[in-house]
Amino acid sequence: MRLDYVVEMREIRKEFPGVVACDDINFQVKKGEIHALLGENGAGKSTLMNILFGLYQPENGEIYLHGKKVNVANPNIANDLGIGMVHQHFKLVHNFTVTENIILGLEPTRAMMIDIRTASARISKLSKQYGLNVDPDAKISEVSVGMQQRVEILKMLYRDAEILIFDEPTAVLTPQEVRELMKIMRSLIDEGKTIILITHKLREIMAIADRCTVIRWGKLVGTVKVSETTEEKLAEMMVGRKVLFEIKKKEAHLGEEILKIENLSVLSSSGALGLKNFSLGVKCGEIVGLAGVDGNGQAELVEAIIGLRSIESGKIIVHGTDVSSFPVRERIKKGMAHIPDDRHKHGLILDYTVQENLVLKNYYLEPFSRRGFLNWDLIQEHASRVIKDFDVRAGEGPDSSARSLSGGNQQKAIVGREIDGNPEILIAVQPTRGLDVGAIEYIHRRLIEQRDQGKAVLLISLELDEILDLSDRIAVINSGELVGLVNAAETNENEIGLMMAGVKRGATA
Repeated sequence: MRLDYVVEMREIRKEFPGVVACDDINFQVKKGEIHALLGENGAGKSTLMNILFGLYQPENGEIYLHGKKVNVANPNIANDLGIGMVHQHFKLVHNFTVTENIILGLEPTRAMMIDIRTASARISKLSKQYGLNVDPDAKISEVSVGMQQRVEILKMLYRDAEILIFDEPTAVLTPQEVRELMKIMRSLIDEGKTIILITHKLREIMAIADRCTVIRWGKLVGTVKVSETTEEKLAEMMVGRKVLFEIKKKEAHLGEEILKIENLSVLSSSGALGLKNFSLGVKCGEIVGLAGVDGNGQAELVEAIIGLRSIESGKIIVHGTDVSSFPVRERIKKGMAHIPDDRHKHGLILDYTVQENLVLKNYYLEPFSRRGFLNWDLIQEHASRVIKDFDVRAGEGPDSSARSLSGGNQQKAIVGREIDGNPEILIAVQPTRGLDVGAIEYIHRRLIEQRDQGKAVLLISLELDEILDLSDRIAVINSGELVGLVNAAETNENEIGLMMAGVKRGATA
């Protein structure tokens, strides 16, 4: 054990049914560094950190802190040992104040009463010390997502954490909030803290991390100094092959407007207006990207377009026909296809075979069905062709269970099903969520092909890089309203980020 290692995890092994999530991994972190933990979705990086934080117990392996062997049996022990963790999905009570959330489970008392005043004063002091600018008396329900993350950071600092684990911390932040978070991380390091950053975003690693450990399929690939590597090398370590980052697009040749959304208002699941008088058009031969922080009306818009949510007012027009009241099947017949944001919940039936999933939308039509009977030979032949055309790696071919496929291949199967139907308008929602850079590269190429073939693509993504790289025009949504519409070639990350935060910009079409 080297004395400069504040954390050392030796031969860590963790198994879940049918999966080895961590395969005898060795991981070391030096005091005072920002150490990135990189890997594709399902690589095992979050599992490894959940073991360090005491949420999981490994089958084998040892953990050392400051050279001393420890048993992190649960998160309370992790807190006592000076380990804190900000989870990807925040653990906050929304109708509590900032102070009430931070002291929860560690409430200071005076004369048998909870001493909110003393706790609030300490939180204010910590907030100023680390430049967090958090109001201790604000309600969580009334502060931004970025501020909620700062509250999570204060929870760790209030508990005197020295080792801070951030799990995908920028997933729900605007670019401006990302930059602020990086400043906060640097100030934490200046105060003597140590940070472990779980991420799959290469640009952020290059900007903030000192060293990076890469995990692939539960195995350690290696650890490198960030100053001595490149995004390309890290990507190759992550997926096991060279990855092309440049997206080549021809000049857009626009045709007629296929999809027209007019003054659309839609209720959210809570009964409030999730979408307010929203208007947007998408033409043949273009990709229109919709940028916005998660939860600002994107789900309501998509569900209204595809027919899964009724509208309060406005119109959805496809090829000049108002389809606002059409059922889902009729919208599909009008040329609409949909890549959903959650491939398990909305994209596939996991216990069905690949071939069954590939005909979910048209199994009742000829030639797959005739007089109420399915033609299994044709269904299998169709599935074999889609598997080949879209590079879906299924061990048992068309008969493979959808559940047995990796996340990337499940996504390719969905993309294949939707594009193979030759749609006129493709609604692609988070099409590369949780995928490695290799699968992302493939799906981006397929979306560009649709555009170049004269199809209309509406791309909804939380990844600003993806929006900027693929789109011809970019619409920005905030609180259910259209903030602005800009040409992708005439904007930048900073402008789009400001619009995502609600700063209005003049629309250009």
